[in-house]
Amino acid sequence: MPTTTVEDLPADVLACALRRLDGPSLAAASCATAGLRALAADPETWRALCLAQWPSLGLETLLEKHSILGSPAVSPQRLFADAFPFPSTSTSTDAAAADQCLPGELVSAVDIYQNGTPRPLFSRVVETSTSSSWFLASPFRVDAVECKDPVPVRVASFSPAELELSWIVVDPRSGRAVNVSSRRAVAVDRHWYTGETLVRYAVVLGGSKFEATVTCSEEAGCLSLREVSLTVEDADGAAVSGEGSLRLLAAAMEGPRRKGGERERYEAKRMYEEFVRSKRGRKESKARREVLVDLCCSAVSAVAVLSFLASVVLR
Repeated sequence: MPTTTVEDLPADVLACALRRLDGPSLAAASCATAGLRALAADPETWRALCLAQWPSLGLETLLEKHSILGSPAVSPQRLFADAFPFPSTSTSTDAAAADQCLPGELVSAVDIYQNGTPRPLFSRVVETSTSSSWFLASPFRVDAVECKDPVPVRVASFSPAELELSWIVVDPRSGRAVNVSSRRAVAVDRHWYTGETLVRYAVVLGGSKFEATVTCSEEAGCLSLREVSLTVEDADGAAVSGEGSLRLLAAAMEGPRRKGGERERYEAKRMYEEFVRSKRGRKESKARREVLVDLCCSAVSAVAVLSFLASVVLR
Protein backbone atom coordinates (compact mmCIF):
# COMPACT_ATOMS: atom_id res chain seq x y z
CA MET A 1 0.00 0.00 0.00
CA PRO A 2 1.58 3.34 -0.99
CA THR A 3 2.57 5.70 1.77
CA THR A 4 0.67 8.99 1.93
CA THR A 5 2.58 12.12 2.87
CA VAL A 6 1.52 15.67 3.53
CA GLU A 7 2.76 16.65 0.08
CA ASP A 8 0.05 14.46 -1.46
CA LEU A 9 -2.49 17.11 -0.46
CA PRO A 10 -3.47 19.68 -3.12
CA ALA A 11 -1.13 22.63 -3.30
CA ASP A 12 -3.87 25.14 -2.48
CA VAL A 13 -4.81 23.18 0.66
CA LEU A 14 -1.16 23.07 1.76
CA ALA A 15 -0.75 26.79 1.07
CA CYS A 16 -3.86 27.56 3.16
CA ALA A 17 -2.50 25.44 6.03
CA LEU A 18 0.90 27.13 5.87
CA ARG A 19 -0.72 30.58 6.04
CA ARG A 20 -2.16 29.65 9.44
CA LEU A 21 1.30 29.05 10.95
CA ASP A 22 3.32 31.62 12.85
CA GLY A 23 6.69 32.78 11.55
CA PRO A 24 9.01 30.30 13.33
CA SER A 25 6.71 27.36 12.49
CA LEU A 26 6.51 28.41 8.84
CA ALA A 27 10.30 28.69 8.67
CA ALA A 28 10.64 25.21 10.19
CA ALA A 29 8.12 23.74 7.73
CA SER A 30 10.01 25.23 4.80
CA CYS A 31 13.07 23.19 5.80
CA ALA A 32 11.21 19.87 5.53
CA THR A 33 10.98 19.35 1.76
CA ALA A 34 11.61 21.23 -1.46
CA GLY A 35 7.88 21.37 -2.16
CA LEU A 36 7.06 22.92 1.21
CA ARG A 37 9.95 25.33 0.80
CA ALA A 38 8.50 26.59 -2.47
CA LEU A 39 5.02 27.02 -0.94
CA ALA A 40 6.40 28.67 2.21
CA ALA A 41 8.29 31.25 0.15
CA ASP A 42 5.04 33.00 -0.85
CA PRO A 43 5.70 36.76 -0.27
CA GLU A 44 2.06 37.48 0.63
CA THR A 45 2.15 34.90 3.42
CA TRP A 46 5.24 36.50 4.93
CA ARG A 47 3.79 39.97 4.40
CA ALA A 48 0.71 38.98 6.42
CA LEU A 49 2.93 37.54 9.18
CA CYS A 50 4.98 40.75 9.33
CA LEU A 51 1.87 42.90 9.57
CA ALA A 52 0.42 40.67 12.30
CA GLN A 53 3.68 40.87 14.28
CA TRP A 54 4.40 44.57 13.63
CA PRO A 55 1.28 46.52 12.52
CA SER A 56 3.33 49.70 12.09
CA LEU A 57 4.98 48.15 9.02
CA GLY A 58 1.70 48.71 7.18
CA LEU A 59 1.70 52.48 7.82
CA GLU A 60 2.73 54.80 5.00
CA THR A 61 5.97 56.74 5.30
CA LEU A 62 5.78 60.49 4.80
CA LEU A 63 8.45 60.71 2.09
CA GLU A 64 7.82 57.59 0.02
CA LYS A 65 4.01 57.51 0.46
CA HIS A 66 4.00 53.74 0.87
CA SER A 67 4.59 51.28 3.69
CA ILE A 68 7.97 49.74 4.44
CA LEU A 69 6.75 46.44 3.02
CA GLY A 70 5.81 48.28 -0.18
CA SER A 71 9.46 49.06 -0.90
CA PRO A 72 10.92 46.88 -3.68
CA ALA A 73 14.15 46.44 -1.69
CA VAL A 74 12.37 44.96 1.35
CA SER A 75 11.58 41.25 1.24
CA PRO A 76 8.92 40.29 3.85
CA GLN A 77 10.58 36.92 4.49
CA ARG A 78 14.02 38.50 4.90
CA LEU A 79 12.61 41.22 7.15
CA PHE A 80 10.92 38.66 9.42
CA ALA A 81 14.12 36.62 9.66
CA ASP A 82 16.07 39.78 10.55
CA ALA A 83 13.67 41.38 13.03
CA PHE A 84 11.95 38.50 14.86
CA PRO A 85 15.02 37.07 16.67
CA PHE A 86 17.20 39.21 18.91
CA PRO A 87 20.56 40.29 17.40
CA SER A 88 23.76 38.75 18.69
CA THR A 89 25.52 40.72 21.42
CA SER A 90 28.87 40.06 19.73
CA THR A 91 28.15 42.80 17.18
CA SER A 92 31.22 45.00 16.82
CA THR A 93 32.57 47.73 14.56
CA ASP A 94 36.16 46.61 13.99
CA ALA A 95 38.66 47.92 11.49
CA ALA A 96 37.26 45.68 8.77
CA ALA A 97 33.91 47.43 9.11
CA ALA A 98 35.40 50.90 8.94
CA ASP A 99 34.74 51.13 5.19
CA GLN A 100 31.23 49.69 5.34
CA CYS A 101 28.50 51.67 3.62
CA LEU A 102 26.37 53.33 6.28
CA PRO A 103 22.59 53.64 5.84
CA GLY A 104 21.57 56.99 4.36
CA GLU A 105 18.15 56.65 5.94
CA LEU A 106 16.57 54.65 8.76
CA VAL A 107 12.91 53.75 9.16
CA SER A 108 11.70 52.88 12.67
CA ALA A 109 8.57 50.76 13.09
CA VAL A 110 7.29 51.31 16.64
CA ASP A 111 4.43 49.40 18.31
CA ILE A 112 3.34 49.57 21.96
CA TYR A 113 1.20 46.80 23.45
CA GLN A 114 -0.37 46.17 26.84
CA ASN A 115 0.20 42.83 28.54
CA GLY A 116 0.54 40.79 25.37
CA THR A 117 -2.68 41.97 23.71
CA PRO A 118 -2.69 41.29 19.95
CA ARG A 119 -3.77 44.82 18.99
CA PRO A 120 -1.27 47.60 19.75
CA LEU A 121 -2.16 50.64 21.83
CA PHE A 122 0.04 52.78 19.61
CA SER A 123 1.76 52.33 16.24
CA ARG A 124 3.98 54.75 14.36
CA VAL A 125 6.59 54.70 11.63
CA VAL A 126 9.44 57.23 11.85
CA GLU A 127 11.80 58.19 9.03
CA THR A 128 15.25 59.47 9.96
CA SER A 129 17.69 61.00 7.48
CA THR A 130 21.19 59.96 8.53
CA SER A 131 23.39 61.49 5.82
CA SER A 132 23.86 65.00 7.26
CA SER A 133 27.06 65.92 9.08
CA TRP A 134 24.91 67.22 11.95
CA PHE A 135 23.32 63.80 12.49
CA LEU A 136 26.62 61.94 12.22
CA ALA A 137 28.35 64.17 14.81
CA SER A 138 25.45 64.56 17.26
CA PRO A 139 24.36 62.01 19.88
CA PHE A 140 22.07 59.43 18.31
CA ARG A 141 18.39 59.92 19.12
CA VAL A 142 15.13 59.00 17.37
CA ASP A 143 11.79 60.28 18.68
CA ALA A 144 8.58 58.41 17.91
CA VAL A 145 6.62 60.72 20.23
CA GLU A 146 7.90 64.15 21.27
CA CYS A 147 7.03 65.80 24.59
CA LYS A 148 5.45 68.77 22.79
CA ASP A 149 2.95 66.45 21.06
CA PRO A 150 1.83 63.73 23.55
CA VAL A 151 -0.47 60.92 22.46
CA PRO A 152 -3.51 59.99 24.60
CA VAL A 153 -4.38 56.28 24.74
CA ARG A 154 -7.54 54.95 26.37
CA VAL A 155 -7.01 51.83 28.49
CA ALA A 156 -9.27 50.07 30.99
CA SER A 157 -6.45 49.74 33.53
CA PHE A 158 -2.82 50.73 33.44
CA SER A 159 0.36 49.34 34.94
CA PRO A 160 3.71 50.51 33.52
CA ALA A 161 5.21 47.04 33.82
CA GLU A 162 2.48 45.69 31.50
CA LEU A 163 3.57 47.85 28.56
CA GLU A 164 5.50 46.04 25.83
CA LEU A 165 7.47 47.83 23.13
CA SER A 166 8.54 46.65 19.68
CA TRP A 167 11.07 48.87 17.89
CA ILE A 168 12.31 47.62 14.53
CA VAL A 169 14.93 49.62 12.61
CA VAL A 170 14.94 49.09 8.83
CA ASP A 171 17.44 50.21 6.22
CA PRO A 172 15.10 50.81 3.23
CA ARG A 173 18.02 50.80 0.78
CA SER A 174 19.37 47.35 1.63
CA GLY A 175 16.14 45.90 2.98
CA ARG A 176 17.86 44.68 6.17
CA ALA A 177 16.38 45.18 9.64
CA VAL A 178 17.20 44.68 13.31
CA ASN A 179 15.23 44.56 16.55
CA VAL A 180 16.50 47.12 19.11
CA SER A 181 13.96 46.60 21.89
CA SER A 182 13.76 43.99 24.64
CA ARG A 183 9.96 43.92 24.11
CA ARG A 184 9.37 43.60 27.87
CA ALA A 185 10.51 46.38 30.19
CA VAL A 186 13.96 46.02 31.74
CA ALA A 187 13.38 48.86 34.26
CA VAL A 188 10.57 51.14 35.46
CA ASP A 189 11.53 54.45 37.10
CA ARG A 190 10.05 57.79 38.08
CA HIS A 191 11.26 61.08 36.67
CA TRP A 192 12.96 62.93 39.51
CA TYR A 193 11.21 66.23 38.74
CA THR A 194 7.92 65.62 36.90
CA GLY A 195 7.04 62.32 38.58
CA GLU A 196 6.20 60.78 35.19
CA THR A 197 6.79 57.07 34.69
CA LEU A 198 9.82 56.03 32.63
CA VAL A 199 9.55 52.53 31.17
CA ARG A 200 12.85 51.36 29.70
CA TYR A 201 13.56 48.70 27.06
CA ALA A 202 17.10 47.83 26.00
CA VAL A 203 19.38 45.56 24.01
CA VAL A 204 23.18 45.48 24.27
CA LEU A 205 25.06 45.48 20.96
CA GLY A 206 28.82 45.66 20.56
CA GLY A 207 29.34 46.84 24.13
CA SER A 208 26.84 49.69 23.74
CA LYS A 209 23.26 49.90 24.99
CA PHE A 210 20.34 50.73 22.71
CA GLU A 211 17.68 52.02 25.09
CA ALA A 212 14.11 52.89 24.15
CA THR A 213 12.26 54.89 26.80
CA VAL A 214 8.50 55.36 27.07
CA THR A 215 7.62 58.37 29.23
CA CYS A 216 3.98 58.18 30.27
CA SER A 217 1.46 59.35 32.84
CA GLU A 218 -2.12 58.52 33.75
CA GLU A 219 -4.64 61.33 33.59
CA ALA A 220 -8.36 60.81 34.29
CA GLY A 221 -8.24 57.14 33.33
CA CYS A 222 -6.37 57.88 30.10
CA LEU A 223 -2.78 56.84 29.44
CA SER A 224 -0.77 59.73 28.01
CA LEU A 225 2.39 58.88 26.07
CA ARG A 226 4.53 61.94 26.73
CA GLU A 227 7.66 60.75 24.95
CA VAL A 228 8.91 57.64 23.13
CA SER A 229 12.58 57.77 22.15
CA LEU A 230 15.60 55.65 21.24
CA THR A 231 19.14 56.52 22.34
CA VAL A 232 22.52 54.76 22.43
CA GLU A 233 25.02 54.77 25.31
CA ASP A 234 28.52 53.32 25.51
CA ALA A 235 30.07 51.34 28.38
CA ASP A 236 31.15 54.54 30.14
CA GLY A 237 27.68 56.06 30.04
CA ALA A 238 28.49 58.57 27.29
CA ALA A 239 26.09 59.13 24.38
CA VAL A 240 27.18 57.45 21.15
CA SER A 241 27.27 59.66 18.05
CA GLY A 242 25.04 59.17 15.05
CA GLU A 243 27.93 57.75 13.01
CA GLY A 244 28.94 55.32 15.76
CA SER A 245 25.33 54.18 16.18
CA LEU A 246 24.95 53.66 12.42
CA ARG A 247 28.03 51.44 12.41
CA LEU A 248 26.57 49.38 15.26
CA LEU A 249 23.21 49.09 13.49
CA ALA A 250 24.80 48.17 10.15
CA ALA A 251 26.93 45.49 11.82
CA ALA A 252 23.89 44.15 13.74
CA MET A 253 21.81 43.97 10.55
CA GLU A 254 24.50 41.92 8.81
CA GLY A 255 25.47 39.91 11.90
CA PRO A 256 24.07 36.68 13.37
CA ARG A 257 20.88 36.35 15.41
CA ARG A 258 20.29 34.58 18.71
CA LYS A 259 18.05 31.52 18.72
CA GLY A 260 16.71 31.39 22.26
CA GLY A 261 13.05 32.07 21.42
CA GLU A 262 10.93 33.52 24.23
CA ARG A 263 13.77 33.00 26.71
CA GLU A 264 15.72 35.76 24.98
CA ARG A 265 13.28 38.38 26.31
CA TYR A 266 14.34 37.53 29.86
CA GLU A 267 17.97 37.28 28.72
CA ALA A 268 17.74 40.89 27.50
CA LYS A 269 16.92 42.08 31.04
CA ARG A 270 19.83 40.08 32.48
CA MET A 271 22.24 41.61 29.97
CA TYR A 272 20.87 45.09 30.69
CA GLU A 273 21.49 44.60 34.41
CA GLU A 274 25.02 43.35 33.69
CA PHE A 275 25.64 46.43 31.53
CA VAL A 276 24.41 48.75 34.31
CA ARG A 277 26.59 46.98 36.90
CA SER A 278 29.61 47.15 34.61
CA LYS A 279 29.02 50.86 33.95
CA ARG A 280 28.68 51.53 37.68
CA GLY A 281 31.88 49.59 38.36
CA ARG A 282 33.77 51.56 35.68
CA LYS A 283 32.55 54.84 37.17
CA GLU A 284 33.60 53.80 40.67
CA SER A 285 37.00 52.67 39.41
CA LYS A 286 37.44 55.97 37.56
CA ALA A 287 36.44 57.91 40.67
CA ARG A 288 39.00 55.98 42.76
CA ARG A 289 41.73 56.71 40.21
CA GLU A 290 40.83 60.39 40.24
CA VAL A 291 41.00 60.47 44.04
CA LEU A 292 44.39 58.77 43.94
CA VAL A 293 45.66 61.26 41.36
CA ASP A 294 44.39 64.15 43.52
CA LEU A 295 46.18 62.74 46.56
CA CYS A 296 49.41 62.34 44.59
CA CYS A 297 49.15 65.91 43.27
CA SER A 298 48.48 67.21 46.79
CA ALA A 299 51.46 65.27 48.15
CA VAL A 300 53.75 66.59 45.42
CA SER A 301 52.53 70.14 46.07
CA ALA A 302 53.10 69.74 49.81
CA VAL A 303 56.62 68.41 49.26
CA ALA A 304 57.37 71.31 46.90
CA VAL A 305 56.14 73.88 49.47
CA LEU A 306 58.07 72.26 52.33
CA SER A 307 61.20 72.09 50.19
CA PHE A 308 60.87 75.77 49.36
CA LEU A 309 60.36 76.72 53.04
CA ALA A 310 63.31 74.58 54.09
CA SER A 311 65.56 76.24 51.53
CA VAL A 312 64.50 79.69 52.77
CA VAL A 313 65.08 78.80 56.44
CA LEU A 314 68.48 77.19 55.88
CA ARG A 315 69.93 80.15 53.93
